Amino acid sequence: AALLAAAVLWLAWRPAVPSFDEVRAAWRPSDAWLLDRHGTVIDQRRVDLTVRRLEWVPLDDVSPALVAAVIAGEDRRFHEHSGVDWRGVAAALRDALISDHRRGASTITMQLADLLPDSLASPASGPAWWRKLRQMRRARGLEARWTKRQILEAYLNLLGFRGELAGIGAAATVLAGKTPAGLDRQESLVLAALLPAPGAGATRIAARACARARRISPAPTADCGALEATTRELLSRRRPAPAATHLAPQLAQLLLKEAGVRVTTTLDARLQALANQVLARQLADLIRRNVRDGAVLIADTTSGDVLAYVASARDSSRAALVDGIRARRQAGSTLKPFLYGLALERRYLTAASLLDDSPVNLDTASGLYIPQNYDRDFKGLVSVRSALGSSLNVPAVRALVLTGVEAFRDRLHDLGYAGISRPGDYYGFSLALGSAEVSLWEQAQAYRTLARRGLHSPLRLRPDEPRARDRRVLPADASFIIADILADPAARAATFGPGSHLDTAFWSAVKTGTSKDMRDNWCIGFSPRYTVAVWIGNFEGDSMHDVSGVTGAAPVWAELMAALHRDLAITPPAPPAGVSATLTTFTPAVEAPRREWFLTGTSQELVRAAGDQDAIARITSPANATVIALDPDIPSSLQRVRIGATGASTDLRFRLNGALLGPAAGGILWKPVQGAHRLALEDVQGRIVDEVRFTVR
Repeated sequence: AALLAAAVLWLAWRPAVPSFDEVRAAWRPSDAWLLDRHGTVIDQRRVDLTVRRLEWVPLDDVSPALVAAVIAGEDRRFHEHSGVDWRGVAAALRDALISDHRRGASTITMQLADLLPDSLASPASGPAWWRKLRQMRRARGLEARWTKRQILEAYLNLLGFRGELAGIGAAATVLAGKTPAGLDRQESLVLAALLPAPGAGATRIAARACARARRISPAPTADCGALEATTRELLSRRRPAPAATHLAPQLAQLLLKEAGVRVTTTLDARLQALANQVLARQLADLIRRNVRDGAVLIADTTSGDVLAYVASARDSSRAALVDGIRARRQAGSTLKPFLYGLALERRYLTAASLLDDSPVNLDTASGLYIPQNYDRDFKGLVSVRSALGSSLNVPAVRALVLTGVEAFRDRLHDLGYAGISRPGDYYGFSLALGSAEVSLWEQAQAYRTLARRGLHSPLRLRPDEPRARDRRVLPADASFIIADILADPAARAATFGPGSHLDTAFWSAVKTGTSKDMRDNWCIGFSPRYTVAVWIGNFEGDSMHDVSGVTGAAPVWAELMAALHRDLAITPPAPPAGVSATLTTFTPAVEAPRREWFLTGTSQELVRAAGDQDAIARITSPANATVIALDPDIPSSLQRVRIGATGASTDLRFRLNGALLGPAAGGILWKPVQGAHRLALEDVQGRIVDEVRFTVR
C-alpha cells in the first residue's frame, strides 16, 4: 500500500517543463531567409538537409478542418482531460488483459511531451512502462503550465508527417501545395491520417482518413473513394518551395549558412527584381548569338551599399550556380580609364595630348606585340580625350609605354583588383587592353572609386557591417578629368556613333569593354547617385557571335540607369581644386577647338602635332626581335629587307654588325644573310641613336 501511495504521489507531482515561449524560440526551420533592406524576403535556402521544416505556424493559421481531424484520430477527449486520458488508459489495460488487441492511450499532450527538443526535456530511459509513466508526468506538467491552444499549436508544429517533413507548415506546402490555413476537408483528413504511421501505404492511410471522417460526422457523408484519390495525389507529388522567393540564389549561397536565420542585406527587392527582368530580357534577345549568361551589380555611389546583386540569368544558363559577380574574366577595355588617369597624374599626358593611332610593333619577352583597334581601323593623330572616349587600343598601349607596366599594375591592385597581382612582365603591354582577369565586384568598386574622385572603400552587402574608412587611391583632379571624358558623348562618337546606349539624358560616365574573341563584354558606369556594372558572356568561356560591349551589356546598363534616375535631378559635378578649363586649338586641325580641362600647370591653348623635323630618330624596320624567314621558292638574289628609320636626317647612317651599311635618309634595301644581326643608327660622331637586333633564317 505504501508503495502504491508513493507511486500515486510521484505521478501526481508535476515536474518542471519548458514554457511554450521557450519551445517556440527553440524551433529552427530547415531554411534560412535573405531579406532586403526593408525586411522583404528576396530569397530562401534550405540549410538543414536532415529534415524539412518551415516557419512556425500559429494555430490561428491552421485550417479548422485539420484540427478537427487530428483531435478525432489522436485524442477525442483532448479538451476534457488534464494531460492523461484515464478512461483511455483503463480501456487499454482491459484490452491488454482479456485479448490480444492493443490500443494506444497516449494523448496529444503525452505525445507532445516526447516531441519536445532534447535540450529542453531529455527523453526518458528504461523499460517501456517506466517511460510511459514519465511521459504521463510531463504531460500533466504541460497541462498545468500551458493552455490547450498552445499544446495544439506546438503539437502540430513539432510532429513528423511523412519522411523528412516535420511540422504542419512543411507538410501542407510540400504535399498539398498550400499554406496550412488553405487545407480543405479531404486534405486535412489525409494529413491527419499520416500521424499514427507516416510511412504507411496510400491504401492504409486512405482507410484511416475514412474512419476519421466517420468519427467527425457519423452520418454517411464521407466519400471514401474520393479520400483515396486525394491520398494518392498528395503522396505522389512533392511541390518545391515557391519560386517567387528566389531572386538572389548566389547571394543566398554566400550569406545563408545557419538554419532558421534571417539575414538582412543592403539590397532593395524592387531593384533586384528589376535587374533580373532587364538582364533576362536582353539575354533572350541575344540567345541566337550564342549568349547565355550575364550579371548585374547596382551600388549606391555614396554609401557603397549594394542595391542589386544578380549573379546569373538562370533560365538560359548551363551553369546557373556560378556567381557571375565574383567570377573573374578578361577585363577588355574597362581598365583604360585608370591607365590614362595614371598618365595624367604623372604629367606624362593631358586630355588634349595627341597620340598616334597607327600601327606599332613593340618588343616583348615573348616576341613582338602588335595591338589592333576593335574595328581594325586606325584614326591617325587623336587626343587623349578621343582615344579614351572611343576606346582606341594603340593609343592606350602608347600610354602604357609612358607609365610603365609595373606602375599600372600597382595602380590596379590599389583600386581593389586583387587578382592582378603578378609582376608587370607577366602581363606585358596587353595589360592596357585588359588581358588580366577581373570580377564584376572589383569593377564596380574601382569605378565607384573614380566616381568619388579617388576615395576608395569596399562595397557593403549587410547593414550591420561596419563602414570602412575612405582611403585615397586616386588624385581628385585627375579623377575628375577622366570621369569628364567618360561622360562626353562627342569623345566616343568616332567609335560608337551618336545616340548610342551609352548616351543618357543626365550626367553619367560609362565605359564598355570586350575581351579576346568576344568571350566577355562589360559596361560599367556611374552617376553621382548610382554605380551600375553589367557583364554579358558565357560561363563556359565560349565566344559570342558579333556581340560587343555596346550591343551586349550596354543596353542593360542604359535601361537600368534610366529607371534609377527617372525621378532624380542629376547635375554635372563641379571641378575640384587643381583643375582649370582652357580653350584649346589643334594644329593641324585634327580635332575641333574645344574647352578642355587641365591639371594646374599643364594648360595648353595650342596643341601642335610634331612634324618630321621634330621626330625622334628611331629604327622602324626591321623591328627589334624580328625573325625574318627566307623563302626557298624565291631566288636569293631577288630577296630584300627594307631597313628604314624615322627622323633620319642626312647626318645619320646605318651600321650592321659593326660595318657601315649606308646613309639612313631614304632607307636601304638590304640583301638578307642568315644569322643573328645587330643594326645600329648612329650620327656622324659615331654616337648610337637607336639599335635593334633581328634574326634571318
